[in-house]
Amino acid sequence: MQKTLIGALALVLLASGCSDDSARVSLGWFTTKDVVVKGFTDPKIPGVTCHVAHVEDDLSFSDPSDMSIACRQTGPITAAMLKGIDRSKSGESVFKESLSVLFKSLKVRRIWDAEHQSLIYLSYSTKETQGSTHHAISTVPLYGTEAWQQPH
Repeated sequence: MQKTLIGALALVLLASGCSDDSARVSLGWFTTKDVVVKGFTDPKIPGVTCHVAHVEDDLSFSDPSDMSIACRQTGPITAAMLKGIDRSKSGESVFKESLSVLFKSLKVRRIWDAEHQSLIYLSYSTKETQGSTHHAISTVPLYGTEAWQQPH
């Protein structure tokens, strides 16, 4: 019995090591829910790395939409990089992941805030849960980067 339990535990640990997640944390012994953290680099601003966390429950039909996001400068950000981004009020999509077979996705948009010289990263769920579309934001200020411009 003990060898079987150790073997099963080793298999679970091995399988979890095959994931492309930055982190996966179980919410307890008697639950199938995990907090999953995905890391990605902004495709047009490679000096920015974001981490998005959300709850994943493989064995439940509940459909949690809560998430959080944190984005930080992890490399150079140049004026040339900023020239290639969408500067509209709705910004542009930089990350998308399907979260369920029920048409729910987690999306991240980059939005340029010219007044504050910051990049805003908005994460949101495409499906309403209890009357709310959950979302979170993180900002990356350009101060101290090559892209920052002295206010006039």
